[in-house]
Amino acid sequence: MFECVINISEGRDLALLDQLSIASGDSLRDRHYDWFHNRTVFTLINEAATLRDDLRRLIALAYQSVDLRTHVGAHPRFGVVDVVPFVALAPDRSSEACALRDETAHWLSATFDVPVFLYGPLDHEVTRSLPDVRRRAFGDLAPDYGPHTVPPARGAAAVGCRPILVAWNLWLEHVTLIEARRVARALRQPALRTLAFQLGDAVQLSCNLIDQNVLTLSTIYDNVLGQLGPNGRIDRAELVGLLPASLLNQEDPQRWEQLGLSSDATIEARLRA
Repeated sequence: MFECVINISEGRDLALLDQLSIASGDSLRDRHYDWFHNRTVFTLINEAATLRDDLRRLIALAYQSVDLRTHVGAHPRFGVVDVVPFVALAPDRSSEACALRDETAHWLSATFDVPVFLYGPLDHEVTRSLPDVRRRAFGDLAPDYGPHTVPPARGAAAVGCRPILVAWNLWLEHVTLIEARRVARALRQPALRTLAFQLGDAVQLSCNLIDQNVLTLSTIYDNVLGQLGPNGRIDRAELVGLLPASLLNQEDPQRWEQLGLSSDATIEARLRA
């Protein structure tokens, strides 16, 4: 089984999101959309051939329906099909996930004439991260596939292969954006990527847990709480997509609600459903 957690730059048109979900076929296991970010995360899981076919239908409809020139949202983005990471759910199949990445990147560029940047393990034992792509794209980093100019309506795409990543947000109260950015910098480490956003009247701390062997979500939660000022508090936690049961089982079930977790939100539970 392989997972693809594709990020599409549309999170407001619910009718279109329903159409994109249908296009994703039997591979769709979760959908998380956000109005402020104007972004939707589709979690697709299946065997390679079915996953590839379902993903291609989703991508084709997204390019047909979304125009980056009119897109407004808080989340950093450079394409309609913004990020396409492949994950091998069995660790010994990681090379196959990277092969899916390369095949998809070539298909994307050839079919839709968009620039595509690879991330994850590359040739010559080099590994490129997604933040590297966002920071360097069209500067000192040329696309790996496709044109070197950006089509305004479609933008570019980053296609990667990586281990399981857990995306998780904390919504803060009585905390300014400046304070939240300070907290994000204090927490940031190789195992954890963090960003702070002002979303309407609220402040969000966005966390990507890269290495589940180093940190748990409850540890991050408690560290954030310790960093806040005397009036600051965490209003709620929000899981984006799914997480492995092994990470959920590291947490005290009495804290699951506080952490925005449930047994239904695991990869394993959605595969059984």
